[in-house]
Amino acid sequence: MTSNPKTREWQTMSREHHLAPFSDYKQLAEVGPRIITTAEGVYLWDSEGNKILDGMAGLWCMAVGYGRKELADAAYKQMQELPFYNTFFMTAHPPVLELAKTIAEIAPPGMNHVFFTGSGSEGNDTMLRLVRHYWALKGQPNKKVIISRVNGYHGSTVAGASLGGMKFMHEQGDLPIPGIVHIPQPYWFGEGGDMSPDEFGVWAADQLEQKILEVGEDNVGAFIAEPIQGAGGVIIPPDSYWPRIREILAKYDILFVADEVICGFGRTGEWFGSDYYGLQPDMMTIAKGLTSGYVPMGGLVVSDKVFEVIQAGGDFNHGFTYSGHPVAAAVALENIRILREEKIVERVKTDTAPYFQQRLRELAEHPLVGEVRGVGLLGAIELVKNKATRERYPSEAGAGMICRGHCFNNGLIMRAVGDTMIIAPPLVISKAEVDELVDKARKCLDLTAEALRD
Repeated sequence: MTSNPKTREWQTMSREHHLAPFSDYKQLAEVGPRIITTAEGVYLWDSEGNKILDGMAGLWCMAVGYGRKELADAAYKQMQELPFYNTFFMTAHPPVLELAKTIAEIAPPGMNHVFFTGSGSEGNDTMLRLVRHYWALKGQPNKKVIISRVNGYHGSTVAGASLGGMKFMHEQGDLPIPGIVHIPQPYWFGEGGDMSPDEFGVWAADQLEQKILEVGEDNVGAFIAEPIQGAGGVIIPPDSYWPRIREILAKYDILFVADEVICGFGRTGEWFGSDYYGLQPDMMTIAKGLTSGYVPMGGLVVSDKVFEVIQAGGDFNHGFTYSGHPVAAAVALENIRILREEKIVERVKTDTAPYFQQRLRELAEHPLVGEVRGVGLLGAIELVKNKATRERYPSEAGAGMICRGHCFNNGLIMRAVGDTMIIAPPLVISKAEVDELVDKARKCLDLTAEALRD
């Protein structure tokens, strides 16, 4: 129901003209989208005047919070000086060069080169091409296959969706494309069976070695993985997983790509998820928190080891009109300055994230909750029918979507991945706002349990 005539007008525009991402257009036309009109800090307001706590930081990207005038000013100043020029044909501009240097300063050691894109999806397309180019230059052109994980998410372009391991995406468009294979995910709660978390973590990691041997080391170019799977349901690997993966990667001659689109720029309490887990990637995909979502920008951070090979190899015939767009670069520079000078990443690590994780885990006592897990300002709540056995509700019950609906109607955005509720608030969330988030989440869990009983 709407009370604002403008809401109905905008919903009509949506129905008649707008094709939204990841949407059922028939359902969207019947119900109409919620129209978000303004935002400040960690809050949104819709066209009906409802105030909503954004527990998903937009789409994982709103690091420094809504309404930061400094970012708008940086964009305005750059638009006046140089609104656009490309970085093709042996040209560059100060913002993109300064940004590349700044990212190298905060990236893991030995990662000093950045290829800029318009999104994380484009960053992963770039990765696929660069991996194959790298091995061809080294005289091993057969090393084309990229190993990824089931239920990982690496974007929705043809290459990005293929790299990701989401079946519902592969079913549309005859994906994945050739040269991409998948191994099981380290999702203990959903798939660990009778194994302990550590046993399952080792088993899941060993699937990488099995796949390398199956495909043949001489045919495998790279392994790509998110440090923590985000869109797949905030899948946090058991403690045994990444140490075993590191051992396997050290054993074979393949590249490791960390998809840092969600984990990067402070989400885990470290600058990158690779820092949190002590990983040593050859490439890192970045986006989202790079600009706090204020303007679109992504990229691929490349290690010195890889750069030395491609530098000696002549042209890399790849790029985008907006690679290193000066306005996006200026906003990213200002965003990173804010993160650094206000010590937001440090505050997440030592203050807000520990409090967030402590409060979130109180929800584990709820009769509907089978597990609560999290790292930094990432969290997941598993909805179950039976806490002891981890039994789920039947899929037709739609427990996750019921909960999401109650969240929307009670001033909180949480996302449902199946029957897993996921949370990733802006990095600037305060302890009082964490309290509000958890209180609202508890209320919505109560309403969901009541609806499922009915």
